[in-house]
Amino acid sequence: MTISLDHFKEVNLKKMRIAVISDIHANLTALEAVATDIRGSKADVVVCLGDITTLGPRPRACLQIIRDLKCRCVMGNHDAFMVDPDLLHTYTDSPMIADLVNWARSRLSREDLDFIHSFDHCIKLVPDSSARWLFFHGTPKNFMADILSETTAAQLDDLFGKETAELMGCGHTHIQMLRQHKGTLIMNPGSVGLPFKEYVRGKRPQLLDHAEYALVSKKGGNLEINLKRIQYNREEFKKSVARCGGIVERFFSRF
Repeated sequence: MTISLDHFKEVNLKKMRIAVISDIHANLTALEAVATDIRGSKADVVVCLGDITTLGPRPRACLQIIRDLKCRCVMGNHDAFMVDPDLLHTYTDSPMIADLVNWARSRLSREDLDFIHSFDHCIKLVPDSSARWLFFHGTPKNFMADILSETTAAQLDDLFGKETAELMGCGHTHIQMLRQHKGTLIMNPGSVGLPFKEYVRGKRPQLLDHAEYALVSKKGGNLEINLKRIQYNREEFKKSVARCGGIVERFFSRF
């Protein structure tokens, strides 16, 4: 899907500011803090790179905030699990993750699922006549693949194929990142709901105590990327997990 600035009448064509969020994982407390910061930033567009409703305690409320922010949404692997349950087994055999995904789906309405089904595989923004920005969950080809700071140049060439852009934004790893590859800036805004201290590599993750997202702006040809870490009420989040109980509480008791 290509999104032209013509679709955003409020945007000054000489400048553009977007907020990029990802990997919310039903952490409403973190998302509310990030949404407040985004509103204060006066972003013209909010792009969500997926994984909104699973693992955490408040799937529907998080989806509603995404609607309220008028996000342009990319399909993440956990979003795909909501609308295609059989897909989960190509990603993990963990009974706990399967139970969490099924629990989240049971909390969503038909309208919620239809909204998730409408998400795009990739989103392209055109900030000016000389550049384009490309956003996806994992890679342009695969929302279950990882891009990391140590991913080699040869691997990136294979992951990107013929895609080129001034900026590429990805999520999925829950690790904030900014790197350059053959002139393209590659950014991961990190995770709103479950930011990791280090790449998991099959291990149990260590969670950080803040929410993460990014602000990207372009004015007069100058590009600026701001990776943000936002404090939120961790005790309130723990209370929401406890109120939820069941499989969600068991999942978060491990951290």
